[in-house]
Amino acid sequence: MESNSLKKIIPIEQLWINLDNFENRLYEISGSKDSYLNDISQYLIKAGGKRFRPVCTLLSGELGNGNNEKIIDAAVAVELIHLGSLYHDDVIDEAETRRSVQSANVKWNSTLSILAGDYLLARSSELAAETLGLESVKLLASTYAELVEGQTKEVQYQYDTEHSTDDYMKVIEGKTASLIRTSAKLGAMAADCDEKTTEAISKWAWHSGLIFQITDDILDLNSNTETLGKEAGKDILEGTYTLPVLLALSKNKEKIKVILEDIKNSKTKLSDVIDEFNNEKIIHESEKYLDYHFKKGLESLDDIQNSKIKNILINISNYLINRSN
Repeated sequence: MESNSLKKIIPIEQLWINLDNFENRLYEISGSKDSYLNDISQYLIKAGGKRFRPVCTLLSGELGNGNNEKIIDAAVAVELIHLGSLYHDDVIDEAETRRSVQSANVKWNSTLSILAGDYLLARSSELAAETLGLESVKLLASTYAELVEGQTKEVQYQYDTEHSTDDYMKVIEGKTASLIRTSAKLGAMAADCDEKTTEAISKWAWHSGLIFQITDDILDLNSNTETLGKEAGKDILEGTYTLPVLLALSKNKEKIKVILEDIKNSKTKLSDVIDEFNNEKIIHESEKYLDYHFKKGLESLDDIQNSKIKNILINISNYLINRSN
């Protein structure tokens, strides 16, 4: 997700000023007096990232009272949850890279990576308690519980060819959509938006989060390392069977099961069979899910009164849906 593309879609100067201030605040809050921990906890911040979640928070904040400092802190609290979860994910996945750099668990070790993730989660809670209020602390805590549930399901289904597309949706609802929804909701809460507006932007972000993850999973099969920051098809190699794979299984289960087993046991190169999962028919079926959530996301915008923001949200939805093309 290119920031230059988003800047064209979101022509709000104050938002980009806020995003610059967000970066400074992110470093401030994530920092530690212990220089060793500081290097590890800020490692993935320095590696960059899409920053889609804080952008959602800042954009939601534009619907309310314009309390920029509070809205920025909401964005930081959300991004710290996201970053903390990445450190943990890389340990779980035994990942070697993240954001095109060596993962923290490889650069240091798994124990330090887990501790850095824990530290960022703690700093998120501390910030929310100090500047955002009890309701926001509760929201972040419950969202992280959802995220953990989603990740647990994903681990549970590793190399499992029997789970369904419904199971997959439950996974991504927890591990991705929940935090993107909270990103928008927390921004609206920080800006004192009314309940109707807060609910509307939250629903839009929920469906956008599902689109975001599904397009990522499609891209995993047809992009290169430079695009994704990881090896194409890596999900399959790690036994994470996403929507295109599950759709392929639903069409020809016995054949695809054999292929996946052969990939797992290094009897078959993924590059030789990638077309089984990345072909016109499978992508078309995957896009039906994208179209559904695109429409539901747009429906939720009926309760957004600010026409400028509404149009921006529609443009973001179009941008997200086209990422896999």
